[in-house]
Amino acid sequence: MSNQEGRAPVLGDASADDCSCLSIAPLGEDESVELARLFKALGDPVRLRLLSMIATRGGGEVCVCELTPAFDLSQPTISHHLKLLREAGLIAAERRGTWVYYRVLPEATDRLAAVLARPEASEGGRK
Repeated sequence: MSNQEGRAPVLGDASADDCSCLSIAPLGEDESVELARLFKALGDPVRLRLLSMIATRGGGEVCVCELTPAFDLSQPTISHHLKLLREAGLIAAERRGTWVYYRVLPEATDRLAAVLARPEASEGGRK
C-alpha cells in the first residue's frame, strides 16, 4: 500500500497571501465542499480520537497494532475509521510487512486550522 493509495487530493496550499479564513471572506462553493469532506471525516469521536493519537505520537507515525487496543471496537471497525481518515486526505498509510503505519498529513490539518483561524491570531496579536 503506498502513501497515496485511496487518498483524496488535499486542498490547495494555504499560503500567507491566500488566506481562506472564515472571518475574512465567505468560502466559495468548491472550497466549502472540500472542507466539508474533511470536517465530516472528523465528525465522528472515534476518528477524531484516532487522528489525535496519530498526531501526538512521538516519531510522527503509529502502527495500527498500537491503536486498536485503545478502543472497545473490533479491528475491522478501527480499520474502517482509518480508511475514512485516509480517504479524506488527513492521514497517510504505509504497509511494512504485516502491519500498517499511519501518519498525519500536516498540509491537511494546517489547512483546516488556517480556515478556522482569526487573522489577528495568525499574526501573533490580539484585538
